[in-house]
Amino acid sequence: MKKFFSLVLLVSISLIGTAQRQTAPPTYNNNFNESTNYTNGFKKENLFIGGGINLGFGSYSFNIGATPEIGYSLTKWLDAGAVLNINYLSQTDSYGTKYKNFNYGTGLFARAWVLPFLYIQAQPEINWVKRNFDNYGNIIPRTTLQSNSLLVGIGYGTRLIGSHYSYLTLMVDLMNDPNSPYRDAYGDAYPIFRAGFGLYLHPSRK
Repeated sequence: MKKFFSLVLLVSISLIGTAQRQTAPPTYNNNFNESTNYTNGFKKENLFIGGGINLGFGSYSFNIGATPEIGYSLTKWLDAGAVLNINYLSQTDSYGTKYKNFNYGTGLFARAWVLPFLYIQAQPEINWVKRNFDNYGNIIPRTTLQSNSLLVGIGYGTRLIGSHYSYLTLMVDLMNDPNSPYRDAYGDAYPIFRAGFGLYLHPSRK
């Protein structure tokens, strides 16, 4: 599992370097004005809203949730925005104690399209976790914990600025917060899969 995480990180770093050395290919609608200057103020057609679902699983753990987002296309290859998280997490440790977590939170994301169909993503988050413990039928009162995460990964999708987008992302949490909703009962990070779609709020008519 550690080799898997190392591979994801190395691929992400490599793609970042590639994006810095060259101009990323366009991922916009053919009808979109190619001469648009992104530095000339706010463009309504660059604003988007969407979201999706996420799944995560590891040793004795399962995670499912929803992730609505709102963002803005800063350039032809870079998006940024804010995301909300609503997740349910079930875990069991080696002693048989079951953890049932409901967490909610918020974060920021940056999505760089290094190819028309491939992107890298970084997403810092803060989450609040409401946790129940079930130790062989002995229910321990619910507690609320706070955690911080930094999700980094790669994804596949489509993106037509001024129209719509879709995505499938694979990420891992690079921080070591023991209360993270993206770690199993042993503190090990597990892969997070997120899939979704969205629309630009003011479709371009050009």
